[in-house]
Amino acid sequence: MNINLNDTIGAISTPVGEGGIGIARLSGSDALAIADKIFVSKNGGRLSESRTHTMHYGWIVDAGREALDEGRGTRDEGCGTWDVGHKASIIDEVMVTVMRAPKTYTKEDIIEINCHGGIVALRKVIELVLSLGVRLAEPGEFTKRAFLNGRIDLTQAESVLDIIRAKTQKGLKTALLQLDGGVSNAVRELKNRLIDIKAHLEAAVDFPDEQIAVYSAREILERLETAKRDMAALLRSFEFGKVIRDGISCVICGRANVGKSSLMNELLKEERVIVTPIAGTTRDAICEYVNINGIPVNIVDTAGILKTKGLLEREGMRVSRLWIDKADMVLFMLDAGADFSDEDKEVIELIKNKEVVCVINKIDLERRLNVNAADLEKCFGRCVPLLEISVLQKINLGTLLKSISDKVWKGEVSASDDIVLTNVRHKNAILRASELTGEAVDSLKVSQPEEIVSISLREAILALGEVTGESVTDEVLERIFEQFCVGK
Repeated sequence: MNINLNDTIGAISTPVGEGGIGIARLSGSDALAIADKIFVSKNGGRLSESRTHTMHYGWIVDAGREALDEGRGTRDEGCGTWDVGHKASIIDEVMVTVMRAPKTYTKEDIIEINCHGGIVALRKVIELVLSLGVRLAEPGEFTKRAFLNGRIDLTQAESVLDIIRAKTQKGLKTALLQLDGGVSNAVRELKNRLIDIKAHLEAAVDFPDEQIAVYSAREILERLETAKRDMAALLRSFEFGKVIRDGISCVICGRANVGKSSLMNELLKEERVIVTPIAGTTRDAICEYVNINGIPVNIVDTAGILKTKGLLEREGMRVSRLWIDKADMVLFMLDAGADFSDEDKEVIELIKNKEVVCVINKIDLERRLNVNAADLEKCFGRCVPLLEISVLQKINLGTLLKSISDKVWKGEVSASDDIVLTNVRHKNAILRASELTGEAVDSLKVSQPEEIVSISLREAILALGEVTGESVTDEVLERIFEQFCVGK
């Protein structure tokens, strides 16, 4: 992505489709001048003459400003309005926001044109500004300009995408902490500590005869070990952060007609899946996200495992097995009103190596199933959680949700206001910095030359700089920003 910061860029910044409003955004040194050419305000004033962070009512027209400047518009001197209706082709009635550099999202002049939320009007506005020299923005270019112009660092830029994609309130809160500089500040503080240690180490080497107060070898070793422990603590937060950001895949599986689709509908609070008493009604995997105690859970309802020769049923079971292979967690359902069957045992063989919560459904019916926790432990070769519920009567469903979240967090505290890592790029860079710091510690312990220690520290500092974007490559930047939508 070769970005020319001298260009003025434009894009539609709202989703395609019908809505209350749609926003076309311009950013760059010519944004105000170009907006002047297409916008006619109610009072005839120019956007380029307006104060920053103000909104203006008027029309986007294909030749409006020129018509006004040439006196071809009809002005009502009494109220200061101008009738553009018969003098130019009106594209839309709009509100335009003027934001002047440097106090804007990109630190450049920005114009936001609030149109009616139909795609035709928005497209005509963008086509019009492109014809006047605006370049269509690349994916994520507005945010990339904010980064390149120094308004935000790279972790904050990435948090913008996390905010957009947040699936739960907890995910949004974590992304907002990162946008506020939480991860940046933690990494920058670690980096400054390593720079300070490196400076003292090199001062002792370069100026051995000078009366310079430097850390002793013991102090340097202690400070490096402390920094490494702090990096390890940050790295430990990644598993927590990854779940908050990306969620987990949870497959509901079991033999046919145990209530999988009914449970799916109950978790989603809607009739998403067809439910009938006929075994094999679900023949394909149905996937939907649900928020379970702050965890984005992709619930997957699969076709029941049953013995059949039918082509559609066999294909449904093949897809079920694929989803089970990919699942982070499995809800294994049994029917309290039916005997433990060979098909139940077949499902257990498929999920033996997965994180499993066993659910006995239909406890409101006459009990025929004779299975307890000890029996399941023999089948799985380990202890698995066992819950008894009734989807129809809504019995113990809250307990099931808690069991899912407890299984995800493995008994650890799941709510935290601390800074957590959610991005694998950040994790890998900090892990590399931790390993290099460890190399420096090992070198000191065996009395390696200070130059060797200093090399390890320099590389660790560069690795931490990659997190915030201070020492990142163009290739990495391109991979990050190509994930954004065009208007952001």
